[in-house]
Amino acid sequence: MPQANAYAAQSEQSGLAPHTIERRALRPDDVAIAIDYCGVCHTDIHFAQNDWGMTQYPVVPGHEIVGRVTAVGSDVSGFKPGDVVGVGCMVDSCRHCDPCQEGLEQYCLEGPTLTYNGQDRHDHTVTFGGYSEAIVVSDRFVVSIPEALDPAAAAPLLCAGITTYSPLRHYGVKAGDKVGVIGMGGLGHMGIKFAKALGAEVTVFTRSPEKVDEARAQGASQVIVSTDEAQMEAAAGSFDFMLDTVPVQHDLNPYLALLRHDGTHILVGLLEPVEPPLNAGNLVFGRRVLAGSLIGGMPETQEVLDFCAAHGIACDVEMLDIRNINEAYERVKKGDVKYRFVIDMATLKVDG
Repeated sequence: MPQANAYAAQSEQSGLAPHTIERRALRPDDVAIAIDYCGVCHTDIHFAQNDWGMTQYPVVPGHEIVGRVTAVGSDVSGFKPGDVVGVGCMVDSCRHCDPCQEGLEQYCLEGPTLTYNGQDRHDHTVTFGGYSEAIVVSDRFVVSIPEALDPAAAAPLLCAGITTYSPLRHYGVKAGDKVGVIGMGGLGHMGIKFAKALGAEVTVFTRSPEKVDEARAQGASQVIVSTDEAQMEAAAGSFDFMLDTVPVQHDLNPYLALLRHDGTHILVGLLEPVEPPLNAGNLVFGRRVLAGSLIGGMPETQEVLDFCAAHGIACDVEMLDIRNINEAYERVKKGDVKYRFVIDMATLKVDG
């Protein structure tokens, strides 16, 4: 098996450090990729530090991968060496259940194979992610990066981008709708751009008054400081959709009260129990919907890249030397990045 240089965590407390991994030899449907860029997602930190109690060590994070094809298997016709391609959060699924047949592999009834910390469906080895110089992936889970996109800025579209684009498309956001975006991080700033490109009027909700100008610069028509009761009361019953990107427990009740009848509140960041409890009356008396959404399937992941190319949309990124990855993790935890770190994998080659 070919070896590849990578960065891995060996335990909950170890941080990330250089590590050598093995990549599989090409299967007939495989695409081998030399990785140029890899985004840093908060999920990477959760796995590296075993916040969810499921990490298998060593773990090589990274699921916002952009690189160049170096070789393809004998059955691959859609990619060729030299193509600029991407790999997101999944590298396989069962491929035969109803969601997979519909191109919704993220909802695979057997569970999708994650890009890292998953188990390969064929040889049962643990998958390693994009903090590495190369990766081998089935062509079904590889997407083309349009020439119009900056490949570094395109990397976070494979997670942060699709996570916010998919629910806006699925729930039918259209021109004239009023959309609230809760949170101004890596997900939130992409939600603003997508909702605006779909023709919606976008309002950002933030706890930080200092982010008002920042949100307007991203394209928000209005900014509401969520701790200001007067501002919140004035907005009651006026929104068609709320895109909630906050990844920690927070009170949903004040936001549900901002929806019109038949409005939809979409969770894309929170994976924990809802605390404090919901007041069901906020749903029942307005026929409102509380919904959730997880990344996107492979057809839609290609769609979001093409949409971004057509509308001139990119993630705002700060380039990162992989040797500074542990410091970057601490900055992400403090919200000290606008809005996504992207690792320049050339720095891994220098380190190696």
